[in-house]
Amino acid sequence: MPKGAPVFLPSRRLFMASLLSLAAAPALAPAVRAEEPFEVKITIRNHRFEPAEIEVPAGRPLRLVVTNADPTPEEFESVGLGVEKVIPGGATATLNTRPLRANRNYTFFGEFHQDTAQGKFTVKK
Repeated sequence: MPKGAPVFLPSRRLFMASLLSLAAAPALAPAVRAEEPFEVKITIRNHRFEPAEIEVPAGRPLRLVVTNADPTPEEFESVGLGVEKVIPGGATATLNTRPLRANRNYTFFGEFHQDTAQGKFTVKK
């Protein structure tokens, strides 16, 4: 650059727009956090779910971490949530769901032991 040539700095508008973007970032953060999955841990023991009744928040997807403590396989299934997964004995599986609507119940069951392996999610606001 020749000596004495003008130096161009970012315009004042660009600078102000950058500041406004930074100021708005914290306001946007809660919306991002609301989309983070709500993790639920469930254990299958003696062909039953522990816990069998679970309260979950509305508007957030679920991350279900299901551990089968029995020696035999079990199929975790929920028609309402649209998930099913065979979990071998002694194994853990993770299932992800869509955000759930408030004031609803979603049942789940063990396909291989439907007489005892029953559970329910209650969605609260």
